[in-house]
Amino acid sequence: MNFDDTPEEAAFRADVKTWLAANATQKTAVTDNRWSGHDRDAVLAISKQWQAKKAEAGYVGITWPKTFGGRELPPIMQVIYNQEEADYAAPNAIFRIGLGMCIPTMMKYATDEQNARYVPNAMRGEEIWCQLFSEPASGSDLAGLRTRAERDGDDWVINGQKIWTSGAQYCDFGILVTRSDFEAPKHKGLTFFFLDMKSPGVEIRPIRQISGASNFNEVYFTDVRIPDSQRLGAVGEGWKVSLTTLMNERLAVGDAPPPGFDELFELVRSVDFEDGPAIKNAAVREKLADWYAQHQGLKFTHFRTLSALSRGETPGPEASIGKVVSARNLQDIASFGMDLQDMAGVITDGDLVAMNAVFEEAYLHSPGFRIAGGSDEILRNIIAERVLGLPQDVRVDKELPFNALPTGTKKG
Repeated sequence: MNFDDTPEEAAFRADVKTWLAANATQKTAVTDNRWSGHDRDAVLAISKQWQAKKAEAGYVGITWPKTFGGRELPPIMQVIYNQEEADYAAPNAIFRIGLGMCIPTMMKYATDEQNARYVPNAMRGEEIWCQLFSEPASGSDLAGLRTRAERDGDDWVINGQKIWTSGAQYCDFGILVTRSDFEAPKHKGLTFFFLDMKSPGVEIRPIRQISGASNFNEVYFTDVRIPDSQRLGAVGEGWKVSLTTLMNERLAVGDAPPPGFDELFELVRSVDFEDGPAIKNAAVREKLADWYAQHQGLKFTHFRTLSALSRGETPGPEASIGKVVSARNLQDIASFGMDLQDMAGVITDGDLVAMNAVFEEAYLHSPGFRIAGGSDEILRNIIAERVLGLPQDVRVDKELPFNALPTGTKKG
């Protein structure tokens, strides 16, 4: 592993530092960059202003082709920008799905005219995209989806339901995978589209979460008409297009957000037990040691990825390790941080408890992070099969027609 920037990387990092210092606000607390408040309109306005400023400076689509408005720089440059921006209160979450997953899929499969229409607007934050994949009966097993697409002349008629669609309530467009052939095996009967989220027949129902927010949605399609010109990829090859999105999703989702070891260490230094400071408690120090070891393991795993990117290589499936470990740690650290605060650990008002209630907030959203972007079980399978070389799970449904798959029996 090489821990140093090349001269080109160092120069780019210096430019980024200078621009961020002049245009962004340094973080002053661990919650500054979470932008999880319930005033959606205010958050959207602030986020769009920041996105437009980034795009104008050339810090959006850093690796994308110049024909799409990018800079065609190596992937390590995007990593460097992300590292530097992480120190600032930069509201970028609402664009992560669109720019990290949807637009890369569009650039690969949409026409030149379509990309000229949609990519620049997405880069500037003028239009927001969502990803319509999961369904109530097909979350981790995406190929088991049942949303139906039927050809009708130059259009397709869509009926069905999607769920856990992040940000759908404020998105302008979405990418959508459907089943167009129920007699083909489940991976071979899918067709992929993009659509206007304001199309007649699209109904979005926000899902109220335990945290009080509504980041996810149910989306219903009732006789929604999508022109065939908005199909991405060939009919029946939607799984191939979906894999493009899923591969980008693994990179876009990344590790779990704070709080991590650093925030927990700050907390234990400020909390006092009856017998003295928490930092001197043997049980606390034991847990800190365990999380520090994992924190270091993740850091050096990232360094391997960064070294590969710096050499122009493509990181492999080992990137899944980071999310599996960090997502579990987020949940455990959040729970432990609440325990350390005793009765105050149940208070979510950031003005009343330590660290602006970052542990309390994280505890409420951390279970979802172990599912979003690939559940723990799916990622462990990827690690087992593609990193460790273990045998694949037995798949008895691989070549069966979708309409012949068992769906269970009702008991009266």
